Amino acid sequence: MANGNLKMLRERRALSLSELALMSNVSRGTINRIENGKQKPSPSTIRKLAQALNVNVEELTSDQGRLI
Repeated sequence: MANGNLKMLRERRALSLSELALMSNVSRGTINRIENGKQKPSPSTIRKLAQALNVNVEELTSDQGRLI
């Protein structure tokens, strides 16, 4: 996952970490660690985040999309 993509997509939707956590059922701490490059997300976490952000998994994980 390209580290910048998740934060960029979250901020583009004006979502806080807590709001995305509620929408995705992924903990705020996990999202924070993923955004800061301290944790690699599991495939199921990537799917949950992509669904909550209403994007394709590829958009979240690609270097061109700059998500994670």
